[in-house]
Amino acid sequence: MNIQNYINGSYHNPIQNNWIDNYNPSNGEVYGQTPNSTKVDIDKAYNAAKSAFRQWSQTTLEERSRILIKISELLEANLDRFVEAESKDNGKPISLAKSVDIPRAASNFRFFGNAITQFASESHESVGQNAINYTLRQPIGVVGCISPWNLPLYLFTWKIAPAIAAGNCVVAKPSEVTPMTAYLLGKILNEAGLPKGVLNIVHGLGNTTGQAIVEHPDIKAISFTGGTSTGAHIAKVAAPMFKKLSLELGGKNPNIIFADCDYDDMLETTVRSSFANQGQICLCGSRIFVEASIYEKFKTDFVEKIKQLKVGHPSESDTNIGALVSKSHLEKVKDYINIAKEENGVILCGGNEVKIKGFENGYYLEPTVIEVKTDECRINQEEIFGPVVTIMPFNTEDDVLQMANKVKYGLSATLWTNNLKRTMRLSNQLQVGIVWANTWMMRDLRTPFGGIKASGVGREGGFEALRFFTEAKNVCIKY
Repeated sequence: MNIQNYINGSYHNPIQNNWIDNYNPSNGEVYGQTPNSTKVDIDKAYNAAKSAFRQWSQTTLEERSRILIKISELLEANLDRFVEAESKDNGKPISLAKSVDIPRAASNFRFFGNAITQFASESHESVGQNAINYTLRQPIGVVGCISPWNLPLYLFTWKIAPAIAAGNCVVAKPSEVTPMTAYLLGKILNEAGLPKGVLNIVHGLGNTTGQAIVEHPDIKAISFTGGTSTGAHIAKVAAPMFKKLSLELGGKNPNIIFADCDYDDMLETTVRSSFANQGQICLCGSRIFVEASIYEKFKTDFVEKIKQLKVGHPSESDTNIGALVSKSHLEKVKDYINIAKEENGVILCGGNEVKIKGFENGYYLEPTVIEVKTDECRINQEEIFGPVVTIMPFNTEDDVLQMANKVKYGLSATLWTNNLKRTMRLSNQLQVGIVWANTWMMRDLRTPFGGIKASGVGREGGFEALRFFTEAKNVCIKY
């Protein structure tokens, strides 16, 4: 099946007729082609967005809200089609796409459709000066949104929903590895009545299509989720052009487990926080630190749980671990497992490629648990982004805090303890943008989302997203 760009409300082949293969991770086969768009396609998309901006930016909040909520309803009405497409395109278990990915994409539109009607600005009376100051929050104009492959429609809509809710028009690029659900979204947009040109979806490689978006002199803001090295490149290109930037980048997240935790809840959740979506979530707890007094028990119980996970075809309802997203990514993760062996890490379970009968060329890997002796080894410092976690014991709170913070990343941390003082103390000292205590991935879309250090710049979510996609203008009136 050939995918097309969605520009000005209709579908188009790439102008220069450049295409790339789209693979099914479950069997390693090509099942379609995707445009590899170039500058001329981006110019076409920008011009459509520019033409639509004046009318869309003046559209009432109620009308924008109505359209976004209609998009949400249509996604829910077409749930099964999008679920099947996401699972096939990404390799994730169909159960995950049905319970998380597509419902969350629908929720993104509904949430920001409602949030924009509640988004308030400020006013200040200048007492004694007979003046009042008020703040306008105005849409930026045409913005660029670039999203990753791990949660394709989920994270794509997490960007475009607040952008268009705030009155902007968008040139958006989904990952070239997982383009299908973004392609299907175009028909939903038309059915919901989104005006032509408000959202334009252009497919292609990062170094061609993505680069053209970032370099475009009149695209005024970039929201990007992806790898840290790519984020650094975008920042370097965008800085001289004074573009507004939101960068949600990599993570190497600590999962800190104290002996006084609710053990059974912790164990079940840690299985999920380690290997959900094949470990291909930037928020997965890939470094597990366990208090020494329960370390051996945890190691035994955790490994036993992991060995029970089923690696299988994504379409099977009882599959826990589906296919990794691409052949190259599978090889990267396998390389890190070999590095762990070279660093004297102990493979407690997993570490091997899996061949599924009838799908022998798919990209399957056992969930892997590695015991490490030092927190400074490469597999404890570098983002792997696959079904691989490390575990090691700690003795004191100060020791684990030092190890948790001693990485270049600072996205999230998970903390397991029933000691409230410790929870408050460590939450304050962990160098991350998000702390979960006695839970993982419990999301409230009103809260700010993002990291510090090499995990990014800026925040998404709630009013933070609407602030990013608007410019503040102060007006002072003397009376």
